[in-house]
Amino acid sequence: MAIESEAGAMAPVMAIALVGVLGVGSQWLAWRLRMPAIVLMLLAGIIVGPVAGVFDPQRDIGPLMGPIISIAVAIILFEGGLTLNLHSLQGAAVGVKRLVFVGAPLGWLTSALTLHYAAGLSWESAAVFGGIMIVTGPTVIAPLLRTARLSKRPAALLHWEAIINDPVGALAAVLAFEVVLVLHTATTVNAALIDLVTGVGVATVLGIAAGFGLARAFKRAWVPEYMKVPVLFALLVAVFAVSDWVLHESGLLAVTIMGIVIANANLPSYEEMRRFKEHATVLLVSGVFILLAAQMDFAALARLDWHAAVFVVLVVLVARPLTVMVSLLGSGIAWREQVLVALTGPRGVVLVAVAGLFGERLLGLGFDDAALIGPLAFVLVAFTVIVHGFTLAPFARWLGLTGADKPGVILIGGSEWTTAFAEALKKADVPVLMADPNFGHLRAARRAGIETFSGDILSEAAEQRLELVSYATLVAATDNDAYNTLVATDLAPEFGRDNVFQVTREKSDRARHQLPSTLGGRVFGPEETHAGLNRMIRDGWTFRVTRLTDEFTFEDWRAKRPRAHLVGRISPAGEIRLLRKDEDVKPAKDVRIIALRPPETEKSGNQPPSDT
Repeated sequence: MAIESEAGAMAPVMAIALVGVLGVGSQWLAWRLRMPAIVLMLLAGIIVGPVAGVFDPQRDIGPLMGPIISIAVAIILFEGGLTLNLHSLQGAAVGVKRLVFVGAPLGWLTSALTLHYAAGLSWESAAVFGGIMIVTGPTVIAPLLRTARLSKRPAALLHWEAIINDPVGALAAVLAFEVVLVLHTATTVNAALIDLVTGVGVATVLGIAAGFGLARAFKRAWVPEYMKVPVLFALLVAVFAVSDWVLHESGLLAVTIMGIVIANANLPSYEEMRRFKEHATVLLVSGVFILLAAQMDFAALARLDWHAAVFVVLVVLVARPLTVMVSLLGSGIAWREQVLVALTGPRGVVLVAVAGLFGERLLGLGFDDAALIGPLAFVLVAFTVIVHGFTLAPFARWLGLTGADKPGVILIGGSEWTTAFAEALKKADVPVLMADPNFGHLRAARRAGIETFSGDILSEAAEQRLELVSYATLVAATDNDAYNTLVATDLAPEFGRDNVFQVTREKSDRARHQLPSTLGGRVFGPEETHAGLNRMIRDGWTFRVTRLTDEFTFEDWRAKRPRAHLVGRISPAGEIRLLRKDEDVKPAKDVRIIALRPPETEKSGNQPPSDT
């Protein structure tokens, strides 16, 4: 099959494949380099697009470009709505309400003033574009929060604001445009109001009806398990299309409401649906950002002057902070959290897509300055994506609003051996949390000054009370093998399967008791059962941490401690990585290793420099 469908053009299938490879490849590379994924996606799109000229979305994908972005954004917003469980709003409810009911109109006003006085736009163009600027970009916030590992409340404020205000911003632009139509065309006030009210009403009714209807159908088993995701997708696209047909951009409101209704319907299959949608959203966000960057027009950007720079700086340093600080005044939210939210307002693809659409419509009405709306939107998105991508995590750390600088370990189950392990981790300055449904099992841990949680780690209470973002590794270590398997399987997608461990199950060496690889976690270090590990502690085995140096290498340690079971390694930066049995330790200076050592003294001519 030829790559080129015509001179200089790429075949649509090849173009879509390129978008997928660049998007996912950028995310993977960002993970490896510990960089903001959004920045790399933006850079990749610019390189293959306007810089190299290899890919032009309008040329290579053609008229499908608009519908692809519209449906992708709808799915992204729906997935965002699926994450808005009202239980997770605990502690941030007041702030979210303020940011929506006070922040949205105030943000519209401050953005319009900035556009008129700093960017030089007419009041008509400023009012329409200002409405769109309410949007803070769920396509951007989600990857940023994943990288920055913020504390629970500021993360919830940013996340909820981005999802809810996204359709609100689009509808604000529709409202402003309807006003412009009334003032500058033969459209009457009554006709404009009827259009707007009908569109918002239809979107709200459709979203609620679709959400409740789907939840009822799933609960009553009217849809078989294997059909749930296809039915969900089909209904989602149908709701978006019908609502958008009634009033342009109202489809975003409909799918967001539909997602929120389903998220709070207590569906048994909710987690499976949400995780599938998360995977789809990662792909869609990647693709949308590549398309956004690749269609950047350098010629259009060249029309901008110093007013654009002033506009961007005022939006980031004045309009956004003023809006947030006034909205959250008297809300009881800590000033550090208010400052973080105020100075974090990245814009995403929804802003560019909707701004381009209304820019063209305003041009059709004779507003020549509307030609600047598209370029201004792109500059604002590019600037905020790059700035927040590199500064959010360090700024949040400086304010003390991130998880622990050293990602810690969660031990599920209070026992002699888990308490001994937790004490060794604590002495090594590794954050550690012990959780157990039985309060009495945690008595020894509390005496040792170890942080504990008395309750089920899978409960909503744990999700609301614990800053799980502070922990990167989990060990399911209760005396109940079935519960350990359940915990490891359920939390593996959140922590990453390589970071979830469980103690060896009883009789796991027998074929009839073996489980498939899709269930449970990795086997914890010594490959002993819960009872076996407790027995070792009673027999005098201890968890010890040893620092490796050029003078005392891992080979020296192994020669000195041949019977010791290696459990993990701690990097010079303090990051812990648990190891499987016989897994090698990469030789590096100042690496510390954790091992379960036998009680007897073992002879060796070379002594360790530090052994705690």
